Amino acid sequence: MLEALGLDGVCENVYRAVLAHPQAEFEALRERLGLPEDELRGALDKLSELALVRPAFDHPHCFRAVDPEVGIQAVIARQQERLAAEQQRIEQIRLAAAQLAADFTAARPHKQIDGIERLDGIEEIRERISRLVRDVSTEVMTLAPGGAQSEASMEAAKPQDQALLERGVRMRTLYLDSVRNSPPTVAYANWLAELSGEVRTTPSLPIRLMVLDRRVAIVPTDEENSRAGALVLSGSGTVTALCALFDTIWDNALPLGGAASREREDERGLSPQESEALRLLGQGLTDDAVAKRLGVSPRTARRIAADLMEKLGARSRFQAGSRAVAKGWLTGEE
Repeated sequence: MLEALGLDGVCENVYRAVLAHPQAEFEALRERLGLPEDELRGALDKLSELALVRPAFDHPHCFRAVDPEVGIQAVIARQQERLAAEQQRIEQIRLAAAQLAADFTAARPHKQIDGIERLDGIEEIRERISRLVRDVSTEVMTLAPGGAQSEASMEAAKPQDQALLERGVRMRTLYLDSVRNSPPTVAYANWLAELSGEVRTTPSLPIRLMVLDRRVAIVPTDEENSRAGALVLSGSGTVTALCALFDTIWDNALPLGGAASREREDERGLSPQESEALRLLGQGLTDDAVAKRLGVSPRTARRIAADLMEKLGARSRFQAGSRAVAKGWLTGEE
């Protein structure tokens, strides 16, 4: 009954004993309740602090229960004073935070012009994304190149992802096909799916991208090092174009899950990953560059290239290219 006052069962029993035996001295109370001396003193101290028990005026060694209405009113008054002081402190913190935010923005006027805000370093990127995500109301779209995601980054993202999905925000994420060979990434995708998140994969992705509510987009300043910096884009034309890019890739991607397989071959007998590798090789990219775009190791990229040469019946890269063009597998637009 007295839990709301921060009192446990021992305190309640002591209060009831004092109420029932107002002339009882300390030793008599201890024997009646069967409590150790230090435990009884602690309970009496707590009851005294709340003005529920006081020493008897005519018998200082005896204790009397105070009318709860009198004692509790005093407690309520003290709590109201504390609450008022806490509210005042919160308001001061809010005002200080607003001033600091204004100072922070004023110190970086050069970083935002014409709907483009520049972020320097991973700390600024994470802080800005965290603030932007708090205001998301409908949708988050992400292109995540680079292959398998680190377990640490996925675990760190889970609280934010869960909060978004529980708010009813639609989350769509595109990974590379190569993540299908990464059990942690697949497990993370399945976790997202259980919360209504959507994950698909595609052979390659052109850029790293996050779009929030189709009104703000975040892209890295250096695709080779996405931690170096980023641009926050809010210009309607640019964001619309990036949304169209995402939607096109999404429509041609397949869900990451047990039912869907990226190993389906097309009419040429090529898997989607092989088809993309052929296109990239046709553009003159090296094995290392192809590996990076596909999110695989250089060794895997070389194996894919060797498999393509075998399917084309070619003994060299040059011959493979010629035969691919002759078969119509590559065009001048590749």
